[in-house]
Amino acid sequence: MFLVPACLLAMLSALRLCRLVAAIDPTISGTPVRGRSPEDGFAEREPDLFDAAYLAGGPERVVDLTLVRMVAKGVLHLAHTGWTSVARPHPQNELEAAVLTAIGPEGQCRTEELRREVAHGAAVLEIADRLTRWGLAVAPGTRDTLAQAVAGVRWSLVATLGLFAAALGAAGARDLTGARIGLAALAAWFTLPLVLSAGTLLMARIEVYPVTPWAAPPGQDLLRGLRAGARRARAGGFRGADQTLTLILRGPSALREPYLRAALRPPQSL
Repeated sequence: MFLVPACLLAMLSALRLCRLVAAIDPTISGTPVRGRSPEDGFAEREPDLFDAAYLAGGPERVVDLTLVRMVAKGVLHLAHTGWTSVARPHPQNELEAAVLTAIGPEGQCRTEELRREVAHGAAVLEIADRLTRWGLAVAPGTRDTLAQAVAGVRWSLVATLGLFAAALGAAGARDLTGARIGLAALAAWFTLPLVLSAGTLLMARIEVYPVTPWAAPPGQDLLRGLRAGARRARAGGFRGADQTLTLILRGPSALREPYLRAALRPPQSL
């Protein structure tokens, strides 16, 4: 009564995830369209720091990098109270122009609202589309579908544990003659769906998202190169470059400046 549903849940969720990965393998493998590859060079331009920020942390990381760079250039002021104000309205690229447009003519707005609006704006979406065309990023639809499939396997693992606990309770409620042997056999049988669900989750973690859910394997290679560059920068004492790479790879919580960490902190943690 408890083992059959556990086995069905484990098999169906694992089969769904495996079929999805097999069906969208060209997207996950990062095969560039029209024969492009990072080694051949890109016809449009090479990936920049904003592209790396998207691969490492998605649209929000791109916005964080843009805001921090604008603060460094004196274009913006970020307050720890959660407000962003314009100090010098002179954008130097499309992302900075998008930030100033989102702030509006009043010259200030809530930082969290600004980050959310710019992250869903055309400038960031263009980065996502370009990286997907290049084969460096996983398409948003593909990522969402895979996330749902992985969540299904995770849910089946939790459900199997619950069914195992219920089976143990039902077995314990019977007479205890030979209960030790019965419980051992029950645990052995439930090992099958547990191993299947846990093994599928482990394989998904290794094969699908080894570095970040935003980057396809070529993009993951790019991020590994940036991590190596960050280590070399720290060893050489290049603090400015190290700070930028730290923000790209680890997010605003890793910034050294306390006021920037506070300004970019989610509002519920203020």
